[in-house]
Amino acid sequence: MVSELFDLSGRVALVTGSSRGIGNVVATGLAEAGATVLLNGRDRQRVFDARDALRAAVPQATCEGVCFDVTDETAVAESVAEINARHGGIDILVNNAGFQHRESMFDLSVEDWETVLRTDLTSAFIVGRTVARGMVHRGNGKIINVCSVQTELARPSIAPYAAAKGALRNLTRAMTAEWAGHGLQINGIAPGYIATELTSTLVADPDFSDWVTGRTPAGRWGDTGDLVGPAVFLASDASSFVNGQVVFVDGGMTAVV
Repeated sequence: MVSELFDLSGRVALVTGSSRGIGNVVATGLAEAGATVLLNGRDRQRVFDARDALRAAVPQATCEGVCFDVTDETAVAESVAEINARHGGIDILVNNAGFQHRESMFDLSVEDWETVLRTDLTSAFIVGRTVARGMVHRGNGKIINVCSVQTELARPSIAPYAAAKGALRNLTRAMTAEWAGHGLQINGIAPGYIATELTSTLVADPDFSDWVTGRTPAGRWGDTGDLVGPAVFLASDASSFVNGQVVFVDGGMTAVV
């Protein structure tokens, strides 16, 4: 049955940066599809509050909180080893952790540049490689890297973010080149302008919001729920021959000039 292709029952999903925003909504969608979900973040209280909220929203879900810094290679290795010991492995990894820093390149410090790249790009390499070792050993696994319209486009004042997200697309391809032959599917989701807690000031800015809706063929901001279907698709057997691709969920923004 077609519905069975999207069923994630019995699978373990780790979603980084999932105590709020896009990561939290995607994690909730995976839980609704049957996956055991591991929420991640650095703020322990926020992670466990998110865990409790997800359990309340999806009573049938199995959900845990795992707190570690995705940019710390030692912490990642220790946490993934603990998860593997407890659950027998991670079947689905969503590399979602990231943040934005807005500043002119003339004013941007090298430290801030490197912080954005380490959080938005290097963390996907660190966590992805660590988790993939177990996936390769078992002969299957799904990795979803959360990219952006800035994977394809750029705007003033967000150079490190655009650089990181552009590189994340090719990291997705590199992972595919090395691991697809071992039964893994590695793909990306590239959200357009999505209304979240972190973008609330932009949504509230009439000029910027008018630019977004005018520039987007769909004529609106995206909603976090718009990302759930693509995420479940890429995490499930429905995408078993999809590899190295980035799915733009942007209302058509990158399709037009």
